[in-house]
Amino acid sequence: MNGELRNRPAALKLGGVLLAALLLTGCDSTPNERRAAAREAGHELDTVARTAAGKLARIGKATATYDASNRARRARPLDPRQQLAMEAKLMGPYNGQINSLTPQDLPAAYGQLVRETRTQRATWTDRDWDYARAVYQRLNDQLKQVRMDMPARDEVRVRARQAEFVSLQAGHAVNGIDAATRKQPK
Repeated sequence: MNGELRNRPAALKLGGVLLAALLLTGCDSTPNERRAAAREAGHELDTVARTAAGKLARIGKATATYDASNRARRARPLDPRQQLAMEAKLMGPYNGQINSLTPQDLPAAYGQLVRETRTQRATWTDRDWDYARAVYQRLNDQLKQVRMDMPARDEVRVRARQAEFVSLQAGHAVNGIDAATRKQPK
């Protein structure tokens, strides 16, 4: 949304330049006046294009930096004690039971995971997300084990919760890339 607001003045300016060029070419102007208007509109378009290219380059560098730091962090193994602590936070009554969840239990377990993720995510670091992803992966592994015995209506509920978890995680990544972009020199 912030990117859209920042780009709006440039888009309005570009629209104004194009409108002025169209108005000048449609009235009783001389070829020299039309040529000057076209030259000015071309200059404005070049400026907008250079600005956009610079912004894209900054975002690309920030994304690469964010991605490299993520890879480096994820290469470090998770601490088993912290993994158990995160599972306890996220799974509530299903804590310690992930490997024994039945097809009937899984929709509620995914619901528990997503509810807790929604409430706690604002304070999480990137490493906390690594631990949350590990809990999510364990749930997914259990789903693979019992999926064939799960009714379709429950599987749809589980898929919806999986999509929500992934979107919450993606939102965190977007915020990280945005923060990295702001740190890039302009």
